[in-house]
Amino acid sequence: MCYRSGTPASTNASTWNLCEVKPNCQLRPKFSDRSKTHPYCSKSCAHEAKAKCDFCRVRPKFFDGKKTSPFCSKTCAKNSAAQNPPLESNVKETICLMCKQAPKQRQSHFCDAACADDAEKNGPMILEIPAEHVTFKSGVSWRHAGRNCPPVRWVYKIVASQATQAGYKEYKTMVENAGHFVASGRSPGNEHRRWHGTRRVCNLGDNGRTQFCASTKCSLCCIIKSSFDLNIEGRMGMFGKGIYTSSTSSKSDDYSQNQCSSSFKAILLNKVIVGKGYKLEYYDVSLTAPPAGYDSVLGEKGGSLNYDELVVYTNDAIRPSFLVIYEA
Repeated sequence: MCYRSGTPASTNASTWNLCEVKPNCQLRPKFSDRSKTHPYCSKSCAHEAKAKCDFCRVRPKFFDGKKTSPFCSKTCAKNSAAQNPPLESNVKETICLMCKQAPKQRQSHFCDAACADDAEKNGPMILEIPAEHVTFKSGVSWRHAGRNCPPVRWVYKIVASQATQAGYKEYKTMVENAGHFVASGRSPGNEHRRWHGTRRVCNLGDNGRTQFCASTKCSLCCIIKSSFDLNIEGRMGMFGKGIYTSSTSSKSDDYSQNQCSSSFKAILLNKVIVGKGYKLEYYDVSLTAPPAGYDSVLGEKGGSLNYDELVVYTNDAIRPSFLVIYEA
């Protein structure tokens, strides 16, 4: 469970559900919108709390004429540091990407259901992953002979909207029910991670920038905000019009284009429902869907291809999962 700075782990049972603004309130119950209970009873108390010291929550934050401190005094700053010491390096490796206070759960990017729910409700958005984090350190498959793997500078977790996630989950369930992949030791729907390079017209991801642009020409922002659209991001390739990905990031790098001024490039790591993949070594541009009984097309190295390709022909078969920014 996550605790805010200066808030004790245990709370008196008679006051736990009362507004946290002190000393002026702590009388009215916390506001609940049925999906979440907020720390305060009203917007006025929330604004009042925001202006108060993050530790004692009684005195106003100190302002030196240029910058507002999180605390009212050096004493509160020192007491806060004593209660919340800097994270050890091993804790930083597994920190929750939402609250950045508690270790994440083993099979999640978040520490608990509350943080996971908050992330989903605020999606679409991207969350910067610290360089020390285990997720940042996950491998990048770079297989182009004669081309060195460029340094990765920033990695972001993509949090989709609840509606976007729902469509993907429904499709995965449908493919799993038809193919029974879990029974053979594979992931539900035979889900895999694959790379995709696309056009970027803004500087999303550079130097910690997380604000999406509004341009309809920025494929990167459009994909992150609402996922892939076959009619927009789908391209005519060796296996017809589909959404193309690869396990080889250097291949997808060829399709990563900057239409902005930047020393970095962007690439997406995606979750893809492979299901039952139809293997091909030679191109077939007539395809508009996988052959009957299959869910995707697997272009295999050899024949017409130097590097692998995975092609899906339905929007809900793929979702962007990570944004990786690397040196151009």
